[in-house]
Amino acid sequence: MKKITLIFGAALSLIVMSTVVTSCGSTQMKGAGNYTYETECMGVEGDGSQTVKGWGSGRNREDAVEQAKKNGLRDVLFKGIISNKGCNQKPVLFDPNIREKKEDYFNAFFADAGPYTEFISGEDGSDLHFSVVAGRKKAGDQVTYGVIIRVQRAKLKDRMIRDQIMPK
Repeated sequence: MKKITLIFGAALSLIVMSTVVTSCGSTQMKGAGNYTYETECMGVEGDGSQTVKGWGSGRNREDAVEQAKKNGLRDVLFKGIISNKGCNQKPVLFDPNIREKKEDYFNAFFADAGPYTEFISGEDGSDLHFSVVAGRKKAGDQVTYGVIIRVQRAKLKDRMIRDQIMPK
């Protein structure tokens, strides 16, 4: 009787251990590309502009990079950047519902090749080059890329005042 109990206990232990190992391994592999990345502060320039690393996902590299640019600017505009590298943590627009209140304006502002492109530039100061972070993540048919951009915070604030989105 002791022999049967020992064999049964060993078999049960083996089944439990194999289930744990199998489930942990497959979860990590499937979830890696679905991680949500936060915009990161890379530094502040003398003119008040912020260098940030924005992340975006899309069906190909071009779409993901374009989305990363928009996400970086959107976070500076609406959320602020939480960092210990000197970035201004406050958003340009303080009203938490401004995106919904001015939906038509911001839909046009963030349209592909829309006005948002006036307020971002590449790491080297050019308007055409953006530093795409090496290494991408893939989840299903989506790819995720990081892009280092410089956000012209002062110019962005002036535009929001001129367009009467924020008070002077």
